[in-house]
Parts: sequence; C-alpha cells; structure tokens
Amino acid sequence: MVASRFDISVEVLVAGKNITVLNQQIQEHSPQVVVIADEKDIPKVNHPNVYAGNKAILQVIEDSQSELVVNALVGFLGLRPTLKAIECGKKVALANKESLVACGAFIDMKNIQPIDSEHFGLWYLLQDRPVQKMIITASGGAFRDWDISRLQNATLADTQKHPNWSMGQKITIDSATMVNKIFELLEARWLFGEGNYDAIIETKSLIHALIDFKDGSTTAHFANASMQLPIAFALDEKMDENILEHVDLVKTGSLEFREITTDRYPIWEIKDELLKSPALGLVVNAANEAAIELFINKKIGFMDISKEIITAFEKFQTLPKSIEEVFAIDQKVRSFIKQGKI
Repeated sequence: MVASRFDISVEVLVAGKNITVLNQQIQEHSPQVVVIADEKDIPKVNHPNVYAGNKAILQVIEDSQSELVVNALVGFLGLRPTLKAIECGKKVALANKESLVACGAFIDMKNIQPIDSEHFGLWYLLQDRPVQKMIITASGGAFRDWDISRLQNATLADTQKHPNWSMGQKITIDSATMVNKIFELLEARWLFGEGNYDAIIETKSLIHALIDFKDGSTTAHFANASMQLPIAFALDEKMDENILEHVDLVKTGSLEFREITTDRYPIWEIKDELLKSPALGLVVNAANEAAIELFINKKIGFMDISKEIITAFEKFQTLPKSIEEVFAIDQKVRSFIKQGKI
C-alpha cells in the first residue's frame, strides 16, 4: 500500500507459500523478479521470472539496483539476507527480529531502519533529553487471560487465537510465550545502545512505545497498529503526509496496563541477564526455533518451550567472536534442544 501510494518501483518480490497474495502483489507492482520458498510452487506464480530458495534471495539482493531492502522474513533464515544487503551497501528496512537478536554484535546499525512498530515508536519519541527508561508494549498474547493452571495443556490451535490480530504461526506462538518481546528488547538494545529497557502489557495495542525521561515526564507513541507508518518513514524520514487515521481516545474509552509476570511468561526470568549480554540472544533464538518445532510436533508442551530456552541459555554462555561463530553456535544450540546433546 505504501509503495503504491508513493509510486515506488518494486524491483523484487520475495514470498513464502501464500501464492494467492503474491499473485495479487505481482499484478499491482509488476516486479522484475520473484522469489518464493518452494520450487514446486513456481508454476502457480503468475510471473515469467521466478526463483526459489534461500540462495535465490541472496542472489537477487546482490543483483538488484534497489537501494532499499525490506526484510520481513520470519526466523533465523532472515539473517543472511540482512547481511547480504548490508554487504551490497543497501539500506535495510528491518522487520526480521532475528537478524539483530542473533547477530546484532556484527551489524552496523547505521544500515538499519526498524519497521517494527515498537522500535519505530521509540525512534519517533527520542529527543535530545536525558532518558531514564525506554519501554515497549506487548499485547499479552493468546493466553493473557487464561487461568495459569491451564497453560501446560495449551495446544498449537490455542496459541493461534491472538486477542488483537491475525499473524503467522511462529510469531503468534512467540507472542504467547512473550519471547517476541524478549527479542524486541534485544533489538532495542542494539539499535539504541546501552540503557534501561523494559516492556509492559497494553491490551488494546494502541500504545507501542514509551520513554521515561530523567525529569520525571513520560511520553507515549499512540498509533493504530499498522506497518504502513514505519515503512513510510523508512522511505522518507521527513514524512509529512497523513498515513493513518488518528487514534480516537474518546472512542477508545480506557486503556489497561499489566505487568509481565514470570508465572505466566517464564521466559521473563532471563530478561535482565540477557540484556546485560545481548549477544546471547543468538542462543535464545536458536533454542526458541528448535523448541517451537518440538511443540508443533507434539513432543513437548507449551510451557516447555520457555523451559527449553532457559536451559539452553544457562548452558551456552560463550559469546560469538565472528559471524561464522554465530552460525556455528546456532547449530549447536538447535542440536542440543532437539537431541539433548551438542
């Protein structure tokens, strides 16, 4: 929608397996090249120049003339495209959390423009005044109102019943465990530097970020939930056009804030320690992806996802010294979770 509004040429489109939506986007934007996840789906794509797989993504980034790459891939597989784009001197509008969570120590933040609403909100609020704390908000996920005693028996289908919106399978599970908010705090740490970071639950998802200033005042970024606003600013930091309808506070009526507690969200136990050693986000991400796979395959329960992550976090405390070590440690952690051994 943003590309159409500002008459921006889309050179390359990359998609997963939602070919129906992809074909709609092809008709609207007429890209030169299309890349999809699975080669067997190529005949379904209404385009003469279609490739498949991760290597194809890296190749089209290298070959493209575009100066901006929007990376909204899900999971660790989004890291190599981020690194490739930076290597090619391109700016990355980043919604792939795992790039910074796993490899933030080796990425120059000057090349990154965050387009997650929380980090965009923090960026939007920052001004030349001493900051006490930077705060992002969480929806609370599918189980924010469940009796805690029921959580161990939660099913995959249960995790997908997000109270505020429909998202992909993994991110909705991450929302239910609160891992996504751990990731976003780590992203904020890499993007904005050392500082005091925290998160709270705001049930209507209208406030995306808050900043406590040292003078005792707090500012909040209100906006209707939409990626259009941060993407528009990624294209033009001086954006002065109306992108979204304003939040109507009278219609909103009231807002509810809740603390993120470790009984409902056990992963929160390692939040402070992780923020002190943010490079260990690599371990948390690898363990999370491996544990989610086990959960989907009904080999562990929902609450076991966080237990597996915490176990891996306590075991793997060696910080990566290079990008190559990032990929090596990632594989070790996944093997540990899947097989119980390195």
